[in-house]
Amino acid sequence: MAKERRKAVLELLQRPANARCADCGAPDPDWASYTLGVFICLSCSGIHRNIPQVSKVKSVRLDTWEDAQVEFMTSRGNHVARATFESKVPPFYYRPSASDCQLLREQWIRAKYERQEFTHPERQEPYSAGYREGFLWKRGRDNGQFLSRKFVLTEREGALKYFNRSDAKEPKAIMKIEHLNATFQPAKIGHPHGLQVTYLKDNSTRNIFVYHEDGKEMVDWFNALRAARFHYLQVAFPGASDADLVPKLSRNYLQEGYMEKTGPKQTEGFRKRWFTMDDRRLMYFKDPLVRMGRGPRAPAAWTRPLGSPARLGGADQHLLGELKMTGRAGKEGPGLGAARGSEQRSARSPSQDAFARGEVFIGSRESGYTVLDGLPPSTQGHHWPHGITIVTPERRFLLACETESEQRAWMEAFRKVVDRPMLPQEYAGEVGGAAWGPSRMAPSGPDPWDRVPFPVEAHFKHKP
Repeated sequence: MAKERRKAVLELLQRPANARCADCGAPDPDWASYTLGVFICLSCSGIHRNIPQVSKVKSVRLDTWEDAQVEFMTSRGNHVARATFESKVPPFYYRPSASDCQLLREQWIRAKYERQEFTHPERQEPYSAGYREGFLWKRGRDNGQFLSRKFVLTEREGALKYFNRSDAKEPKAIMKIEHLNATFQPAKIGHPHGLQVTYLKDNSTRNIFVYHEDGKEMVDWFNALRAARFHYLQVAFPGASDADLVPKLSRNYLQEGYMEKTGPKQTEGFRKRWFTMDDRRLMYFKDPLVRMGRGPRAPAAWTRPLGSPARLGGADQHLLGELKMTGRAGKEGPGLGAARGSEQRSARSPSQDAFARGEVFIGSRESGYTVLDGLPPSTQGHHWPHGITIVTPERRFLLACETESEQRAWMEAFRKVVDRPMLPQEYAGEVGGAAWGPSRMAPSGPDPWDRVPFPVEAHFKHKP
């Protein structure tokens, strides 16, 4: 009898709607929530176990099933559950995939089943009201410490602002929604709720790194930024559909990792630098943002030696402490004034520059760009054997990877960009990014890639 019940549950997995995890879309789920009636993957089942008042899980293949449970699963399934629990998901709300970080997947699951935000739209106010303010821990540019800073997001002004003091009248920085991107980088920042916010300032890419101890607050901030972007794009492109706009709300980096590079004359020695591919912008930094040594709240799982070529992506988990928010609903915590003496949190790490040390726009094949496997035969001075040559209308950029697998990953990322036709607004951004003046040199000395200014189609603009 038990075998027959298990067989009946296994047969339910053959239904097309049940072939992927109900929460993250991972293929071949072999767990189920028998109180919600959904089939889920092993990873999401762990999150469901943390909300036992809502969801109880079983292995489809290993656990014993009761008749009533089989009947309930038969009457529900992923399709019915999705129609129930996802009936009013805002188009801008980020739906995580299996490759996304634990925080995004956990808050998506809690929002659906525990808080039922997508069956009760009034519960979406924290990220859909068009205005949000509160305190986040922000990483200092110079000393690497995380400091409590007040942030204000206002769709009416089309900007995200932060202030060095809670009573400051003028913001320290204004980030226009038009050029803003946010992506979770827990491994890079060293906190499971770490968010990297990227924006343009004087047509150069600027980064800030923030987190909040409360995972829901951090994901609410992330979705509030996406909502602001969505509403901005609706005005900027009135004829575009939601399906056209949603992919432009935020984006993960196509690739990150160490490569070696040389200068425009291609006779200088190669230098190891940390590279980030953000859409069509290839940027480099001296180092990534990495926690080192025995700094406080730096578990070994988040520590990576500086020389490691491994990529850092968007996925992982937790530090302790608490910072209360000032919310729009009038719930006020101690904020900056009351946090004196405990507002600094040491990172003890090399700093990823707030500005990229150099960046280049990579266009499409139709515009004269291509990517080649290997380096020219006469190339010398590189320590890593796996070369990549980026050909632009103006010059060639020579890069080298330590391993063949890293080279393949970078080649795939570059080719995806080059093979994609350019959009009209990308041409506009290309023109707006032209820079012919001499670049400033880094405090540690001149960088050979930055000695000569280039037209916008192929130039690295130096920032200290």
